[in-house]
Amino acid sequence: MRGCLSCALAGLLAAASATAAEYSQRPVRLIVPFAPGGGADSIGRLTAQKLAQIFGQPVVVDNRAGAGGRIAAELAARAPADGHTLIFSGSTVFMTAPAMVNRLSYDPLRDFSHIGLLAGGTYVLIKHPALAATTVQELIALAKTRPGRLNYASSGPGGPGNLAGELFNAMAGTKITHVPYKGSTPGLVATMAGEVELMFNNIVPALPAIRERRVLPIAITSARRSSLLAEVPTIAEAGLPGFDVQTYYGLSAPAALSPALMAALNAALLKVVQLPEVRARLLDDGCEPIGSTPAEYAAVIAREIAKWRKVVKDAGIRGE
Repeated sequence: MRGCLSCALAGLLAAASATAAEYSQRPVRLIVPFAPGGGADSIGRLTAQKLAQIFGQPVVVDNRAGAGGRIAAELAARAPADGHTLIFSGSTVFMTAPAMVNRLSYDPLRDFSHIGLLAGGTYVLIKHPALAATTVQELIALAKTRPGRLNYASSGPGGPGNLAGELFNAMAGTKITHVPYKGSTPGLVATMAGEVELMFNNIVPALPAIRERRVLPIAITSARRSSLLAEVPTIAEAGLPGFDVQTYYGLSAPAALSPALMAALNAALLKVVQLPEVRARLLDDGCEPIGSTPAEYAAVIAREIAKWRKVVKDAGIRGE
């Protein structure tokens, strides 16, 4: 199996080299729907750097933050499908926006050629130390005896923490009340102070508070445990099978990308994912390296859109 995979990858990388030679000398633009300086932006910039090394030509990062990434997606969708415009995106652009925005100006599946997944970032369900429940099962049992009286913080309505909380409520049959804050940091501070009992937060920003035991981890939201908190179980294994919430990072291009360019870019992305320095950086940022085919990435997007549309509708979360 390993030999077959190596042969297949070698063939794809040969296609990538041949296609790179056909590129003009003008740089490739990588649209990043995040402001400069953040964690997601740094992953996008690292991806651009490694792609530039593979193709032997500049890959220029074009930060287009705003409107939850929709500005960047609209720009990418209108670009020529010649391989010179790519978009590095998280889940918001292609997976949760369709659930939260009533009149989305682009179709996440029809208007893009999805090249492949790079990584998945996980969240951690944390609690204030005074809360008696220490496991998922104990939390569910406690919440059912106190419907509406336990609270969880988030960075705001429709954000990842809010969606994770409502998916938890739906799967567990609980009614834990959402308390939105203006950003994840105020929500984390409120959880540490005991203003709210719970929060679904990005794992890396929560680590200092966890180490100081100002908040305690209950479970990880992704399907697999995180290497940053290897002793903490996933929500799925701790009581809610099938629970999986991640922020996916992937590479896409405008629709109608040629098969040759698609194969070349996917091969390049797979090579980037396998680089030791990239894997180390992703793990440090709380992300699990993935790597996927175009079809697998498109299938993840379709699955996530369906999941979040149902959660938003059932929970009555107001969209834009």
